Amino acid sequence: MQGSICAGDFLGTHVLRFHGDVRVNQCASLDAYCDRMLRDPSFHAVVVDLQSTENLDSTTLGCLARLSIRVKKLNKRVPTLICDSDNLQRVLSSMGFQDVFMMVDRAAYDALSLPALPDGIELPAGTDLAMESTRARVIAAHKQLMAMNEHNAEAFKDLVAALEQEDCAQPICEKADAS
Repeated sequence: MQGSICAGDFLGTHVLRFHGDVRVNQCASLDAYCDRMLRDPSFHAVVVDLQSTENLDSTTLGCLARLSIRVKKLNKRVPTLICDSDNLQRVLSSMGFQDVFMMVDRAAYDALSLPALPDGIELPAGTDLAMESTRARVIAAHKQLMAMNEHNAEAFKDLVAALEQEDCAQPICEKADAS
């Protein structure tokens, strides 16, 4: 199932609802929405709803980690993440997401008497697929994951190094083509 992200808000509480297999092609829109959301003067909190999510790639995970760190810096609280999937919970825990999100299942969310989750609009996919900006987004997301813990640093160091090397080589190739 192709992935999508819906976003909505109610009285300053924003909800990001992920569906299906969410990948890097959703991250430009996710980042743009998060930038607008965090500049909103009425922003109070954010809930990430993964109940309909089958998979999140590592770039998406890095974007979520960055969002959490930005929210905590802004209002001294971590976002809430709703996840009922054992598989996703294992992935999130192995990446250290319990340190940057309040992770709950749907029953726990309902028991906390938190705001009802509003319906939202679907964020567009693939609005920024230029190779350079996609590579930069992937590098930034993976560096964020690496900063979370030593396990992530080890897991993603080779990928980031390869992407950075490729990124550094890009202008050289372009200059050679222009000659």
